[in-house]
Amino acid sequence: MAFAGALLGTLVLTGCGQAGTTASPAPAPTATTASAGDFPVTVEAANGKVTIAKRPQRIVSLSATHTETLFAIGAGPQVVAVDEQSNHPPEAPKTDLSGFKPNVEAIVAQKPDLVIVSDDIDKIVTELGKVNVPVLHQPSATKLDDAYEEIAELGAATGNKARADEVVAGMKSAMEELAAKAPKGGELTYYHELDTTPYAATSQTFIGQIYAMFGLTNIADKAPDAAGGYPKLSAEFVAQADPDLIFLADVKCCQQSKDTLAKRPGWQGLSAIKNDRVIQLDDDIASRWGPRVVELAETIGAAVAEAGPKAGTS
Repeated sequence: MAFAGALLGTLVLTGCGQAGTTASPAPAPTATTASAGDFPVTVEAANGKVTIAKRPQRIVSLSATHTETLFAIGAGPQVVAVDEQSNHPPEAPKTDLSGFKPNVEAIVAQKPDLVIVSDDIDKIVTELGKVNVPVLHQPSATKLDDAYEEIAELGAATGNKARADEVVAGMKSAMEELAAKAPKGGELTYYHELDTTPYAATSQTFIGQIYAMFGLTNIADKAPDAAGGYPKLSAEFVAQADPDLIFLADVKCCQQSKDTLAKRPGWQGLSAIKNDRVIQLDDDIASRWGPRVVELAETIGAAVAEAGPKAGTS
């Protein structure tokens, strides 16, 4: 199921067909300890300063993004349970735990020594605090630097700082290389569809920042309610904007494609449809701000390169 804003600083996006869980914007957490694996560690998370007494051995992740990160930084063996949306990597110990409506008793039954969430869940923080289980609230990234910092934070919190730093360095290097080699979009416009509502993402979002690397113009920036970052567009608005490229992040969840778009009122004649420039993204990769954002950037870059500059531009 996709929400209207996984990369929203205020909404978590996991698939299609739901509107999302709102949360107050929060700063990315920062660690107060620089030594890899040294404990206790105090992390300034979105829910305040969190002290982790010793290297956690029973981690519960209630965030698909953070599950991916934990395994990428070498903390996989420490993870004992993940939520129902965590489907990558395949070996993650998936359960029926919910990151949106968490059951405190079910979480406690896993005997965790660290719980990680991306939603603002005051109840979980309070209830688990009563049994001395630390909770890290790491909210949706609003820019790439937030994503990098959260990965480093998880490294410090789990005793895998050196590997986390390597992952971040690799991501930065890859993104810089993609940006340097990025084919310039010229005057190419695009529409990024989050779900079939349809919700979109503006240039002010985490998603929009990645598209900006390729010089594309976002049609959602002119939407009436664009200020929130994730406006709900009308079919008429998209048809009138007539984007050169359409990127779909509601493929697995909602089976969207060029053919399904062509059946929408007024969309059959859209340039992106006529010119076969509808790009089907992986819903999960397009909705998470972990290490696989590099793959999203690669897909966007390839689509821009294939489209070439808009006629009349250099």
